[in-house]
Amino acid sequence: MPKGSNVPVPTTALRVEMGWRSAPGVPDADASALLLVSGRVRSDSDFVFYNQPAHSSGAVRYEGKGSQGGQVTDTLLVDLARVEPAIETVVVAASSDGGSFGQVPGLYIRVLDGQRGTEIARYDSADATVETAFVLGEFYRRQGAWKFRAIGQGYGSGLEGLATDYGITVDEPQRAAAPVAPPVTVRPPVAPPVTVRPPAPPAQPPAPPTAPPAPVRLTKVTLTKETPSVSLSKQGGVSGAMRVNLNWEVRKQFSGWGSKLGRAVAMHADLDLDLCALYELSDGSKGVVQALGNAYGALHQPPFIHLDGDDRTGAVASGENLSINLDHKQSFRRILIFVTIYEGARSFADLHATVTLQPLNGAPIDFSLDECTVPSTVCALALITSDSGDLIVQREARYLVPDRGVSPQRTVDYAYGWGMNWTPGRK
Repeated sequence: MPKGSNVPVPTTALRVEMGWRSAPGVPDADASALLLVSGRVRSDSDFVFYNQPAHSSGAVRYEGKGSQGGQVTDTLLVDLARVEPAIETVVVAASSDGGSFGQVPGLYIRVLDGQRGTEIARYDSADATVETAFVLGEFYRRQGAWKFRAIGQGYGSGLEGLATDYGITVDEPQRAAAPVAPPVTVRPPVAPPVTVRPPAPPAQPPAPPTAPPAPVRLTKVTLTKETPSVSLSKQGGVSGAMRVNLNWEVRKQFSGWGSKLGRAVAMHADLDLDLCALYELSDGSKGVVQALGNAYGALHQPPFIHLDGDDRTGAVASGENLSINLDHKQSFRRILIFVTIYEGARSFADLHATVTLQPLNGAPIDFSLDECTVPSTVCALALITSDSGDLIVQREARYLVPDRGVSPQRTVDYAYGWGMNWTPGRK
């Protein structure tokens, strides 16, 4: 699509992908959406992005990143049939992290039919320079139907500038209060005598003012080899359920089974990765949360860790998720998040997954897994340890190679000294 052009879109579930080519020095980018009335949001809840991943109407949901073969995608799910009647426009935007969009090669947005996977619209951005935020396109109503328009307009003020331009209240660092002058002692004048009258009945106290809604937090934390750890409390993650997400992208099947490409695609078509957690609680009890053996854990009783489900095919856009109850953070001594290959591949080679830890109230913490160069079927993702009441998240991204006859679970146990007894299991 050329900039400014439009195409009709169906009012069914849509998959909106923002993509670009990854390379050393290329900034990261994040997709977002704004639901607008007369060009502005009604409230901060009409902003959908990595810190606020779902709209209350269910019309827009942020799904997160995937990567494959040097190509990175960030995805939104849009169901136009569920957009509230008052909403006139759904803007699809992007923000860069660590540089401008002029440094992001091959930036594009495309709209796919969520059921069939067919492409409805695609816009390739070719003229970005110093912009750090971009409005890539928009869905808008016209005579009772929906259309998609390619926009391609940028901001030099990043996600904050884009958000505030549409009426979002953004959280800002608190400024130091101005110094208060010392009080001046004033002697009251001598009052003339007065006639004392009975006191009037007390007036009803005024109703307490309604607290304004909390501003939107735009911060996030990306862990790297150079900065591998972060404090949860310093990022605001001190209560509620923290979601740990593992997301990866499975290659699509093609019909050319006789070619080398066809065989490679077939090998990964039924890939089944399992997100797991070893835990040690402050009372000394230890265990594992995993789909194998149906050890899904529990969120509101020990171990206060729960595996939300098991993505057996890799086709679920949201990947695998487990939740950790930070209301019981004093109960944790250490938690090791790891992933195993249950079936569909012999190693993590060529699989580039993304790990995101999303506290209920704090900034999201994410990192990508490096390329695997060993025949590994188990990878330690993150180690969470207790430190004086705080929880420290340490990026591991450590690929392990099991010895012959040793399970992936036992392998990661040995590597981190958990000391558990293991028996065969299945799911």
